Amino acid sequence: MSTIDIGISEPDRLAIAEGLKHLLADSYTLYLQTHNFHWNVEGPQFRELHLMFEEHYTELALAVDEVAERIRALDVPAPGTYKELSRLSAIKEIDGVPDGKTMVDILTSGHEQLVKTCRHVLKLAQQASDESTASLASDRMRIHEKTAWMLRVLNK
Repeated sequence: MSTIDIGISEPDRLAIAEGLKHLLADSYTLYLQTHNFHWNVEGPQFRELHLMFEEHYTELALAVDEVAERIRALDVPAPGTYKELSRLSAIKEIDGVPDGKTMVDILTSGHEQLVKTCRHVLKLAQQASDESTASLASDRMRIHEKTAWMLRVLNK
């Protein structure tokens, strides 16, 4: 196998990949929470939340693949076990099944955490002139900011 030579130094490439691992872990954890809430939501907003959560977890399923593939493009193994993803994620699992309002609050916080993780990755990528990762992080950040806003207004 040949050595990777894409114009990013090895230390920068490894630092960016490490940041992307956290982005992957946060995204996957939020995916699981969103899917869980889709399955288990009840109450007067059932239909609206059930359908919205489905849209969100579908988008997140595509996102985790995109982030993992970027890690691989940087020639670093992507984390792929619950144990490793749980260790890397700033979004913690919850116990039980909360009510719909609490689900919305939990998911809002999860999307806000993802925005912060994206900002960190974006900074690393910009410092290394890694436009591909910067674009990915910026795109993900925009999506999570919008989703957090839409969730936030549901509970006002």
